[in-house]
Amino acid sequence: EADGEAEVRLLLQEARESIEAARSYRQELEQRLRGLQQARKQIRESATLTRDVLEQHFNDLKGTLKKLLDERLMSLLQEVDAIEQESIKPLDECQKLIEHGVSTANDLLREGESAVHGDVGQQNEKLCSFTKKALHIQLDSLPEVPSLVDVPCLSAQLDDCLLTILKNQIFRHGTVASRPPVQLEEFVEKPGGILVRWCKVDDDFIPQDYRLQYRKSTACHFEDVYVGSETEFIVLHIDPNVDYQFRVCARGDGRQEWSPWSVPQIGRTTLVPHEWTAGLEGYSLSSRRNIALRNDSQSCGVLYSKAPTYFCGQTLTRIETVGQPDRRDSLGVCVEQQNGYDSLQRDKAVCVSTNGAVFVNGKEMTNQLPAVTSGSTVTFDMEVVQLGPSSNEGGNFKLRVTISSNNREVVFDWVLDQCCVSLYFGCSFSYPGWKVLVF
Repeated sequence: EADGEAEVRLLLQEARESIEAARSYRQELEQRLRGLQQARKQIRESATLTRDVLEQHFNDLKGTLKKLLDERLMSLLQEVDAIEQESIKPLDECQKLIEHGVSTANDLLREGESAVHGDVGQQNEKLCSFTKKALHIQLDSLPEVPSLVDVPCLSAQLDDCLLTILKNQIFRHGTVASRPPVQLEEFVEKPGGILVRWCKVDDDFIPQDYRLQYRKSTACHFEDVYVGSETEFIVLHIDPNVDYQFRVCARGDGRQEWSPWSVPQIGRTTLVPHEWTAGLEGYSLSSRRNIALRNDSQSCGVLYSKAPTYFCGQTLTRIETVGQPDRRDSLGVCVEQQNGYDSLQRDKAVCVSTNGAVFVNGKEMTNQLPAVTSGSTVTFDMEVVQLGPSSNEGGNFKLRVTISSNNREVVFDWVLDQCCVSLYFGCSFSYPGWKVLVF
């Protein structure tokens, strides 16, 4: 009798483990089913959008070349249907497999729960039967579901100048693309902005220019934010904690038309934008307070950021216009705002002067950067290298600072007597004309 009870307890334990495995298996299947539905939705919606674009475009041209356009339209729509059907078929098969797995998991769960909570007299037999059945089902075998970027996203490439081309060119007008040649790759948060990176995914496509667009998630239309040959761009004036949609396309070498758009992706930043402090007499600020202009006022002093919004990581400042340089000019970061100084060349601050001299806690370093000119970008990048007991240098907090300007950089350790999670940035100029953008 004792052996029987032990066997029942063992079977109960095995049954509970199988139930838990079945529940986890079902959850994974349901998650893959949702991914599959998203993939199907992308194909369906892009196919619908492509049909709409094709139909609208060809309907606009029917008045002059109705017969030829109708024949070509039918051909392209059939191509869309063929791509759609070909793309949907493996997804249908995968869905059937997943739905069968979900059904099997549900049946197994019901049988297991019935065995665990069933009649004591029949429990041993039910538990044995359920355990054997659970062992024969591969609860760790899950079907692969393609990600959205791996399934076709149909679109149409069209030429608005069709009326000017010859009859034999009409039959080559328009194509249906299932995948764009470029895709968004990475979003990096910046203060009040997002660094967007993209990459070419079609080896046979030779890009000449890229075109990046974005919109707020609540907006209806995308707008251009960058056109050029670079594969990354910092989008500024981004509201923090708000979703934005991005998409990118490319123009092939020697071509006028743009490629299909990439699959739109969502990016956001949680970092508030850098802002200068308003109200200092010697400086005029832009409406967003991220650009400061040294005006004609005789008043001097250091213009600080509104808050300590600089964290360890890269921050850029760009000199928009220049004025007469002075050895006391400064552009840098500091632990705290200190009024009464006319420069950041002081304790608890690191800065670079307009002549390229670098100062750490008020002391000039041996290494220098090139003199600042109009269009110069000055980069501050820091990382914590020591946090602990006081060192021989008298501090217990050390930052490794890299300042870059005009393709040159200096690296040094900045020793402080307190832990600084965030820092202020600031600037000072003796003469008018200097304009600084911070981002």
